[in-house]
Amino acid sequence: MSAAVSFVIVTVMSSVAPPRTYTSSSAPPSTAEPAESQAQASAKIDVAALNFYYGDRRVLEDIHVKIQPNEVTALIGPSGCGKSTFLRTLNRMNDIVPGARVEGAVTIDGRDIYAPSVDVVDLRRRVGMVFQKSNPFPKSIFDNVAYGLRINRLTRSREELGGRVESSLKSAALWDEVKDRLQTSALALSGGQQQRLCIARALAVEPEIVLMDEPASALDPIATQRIEELIYQLKSRYTIVIVTHNMQQAARVSDVTAFFWLGKLVECGRTNKMFTAPSEKLTEDYITGRFG
Repeated sequence: MSAAVSFVIVTVMSSVAPPRTYTSSSAPPSTAEPAESQAQASAKIDVAALNFYYGDRRVLEDIHVKIQPNEVTALIGPSGCGKSTFLRTLNRMNDIVPGARVEGAVTIDGRDIYAPSVDVVDLRRRVGMVFQKSNPFPKSIFDNVAYGLRINRLTRSREELGGRVESSLKSAALWDEVKDRLQTSALALSGGQQQRLCIARALAVEPEIVLMDEPASALDPIATQRIEELIYQLKSRYTIVIVTHNMQQAARVSDVTAFFWLGKLVECGRTNKMFTAPSEKLTEDYITGRFG
């Protein structure tokens, strides 16, 4: 790697159920292997020989990756490369898309999430989702956070419900800002506050994994910083997978980075190595801004 390229990379780092068929999971892995330390650990999420189709069009090709517990894994790559589609395969959000089809295996804690016996509602409780655009319900702040708790009947009393709402808002670093106006409309909150409210709503049902699809892309720099600080704090309790187009953000918040290109996982490894000494020339070219 040239000195100029090395300087650029270091600069980035310093910026601080439709029908489906199965294919053999014993297919040889792609070159996009996780870091050695990852491979030795027990993965929270294990994806093997994953192919995903919209009708006849294949948008994910032979994905092999292991995602470790209590780490932040960032998915990077240009628009249309399959990052968000891959993210949605982890809690079967793609099931609602007509013509969607999956091949391969996605296991969480050793259990295939696409097995016929899987309760998809329970899966999505265990694997929460925060979308790119904040989507609070037209309800009060309290009712937004309490929504999942109520429909899943996860509390036995009003006192327990109130305690869970408070705990979730504190986990999302929002309690101090809204504790005196819990009955006001969530739509009156700022954009950054609405996104943290959506995170609190996802956390209220006590998931094990939190998926985030560009959660700060529509926010100003101050709100983005709050979200990034929150992600860093949450990884001690949750496994987090985040899609981002922001190279500096990936470098700041993630432990592991996975680079997608044209539906393929080109490379996956520890973030500090990916941004300073990537194994693949294509990864280096993307990170240094030569394309994308």
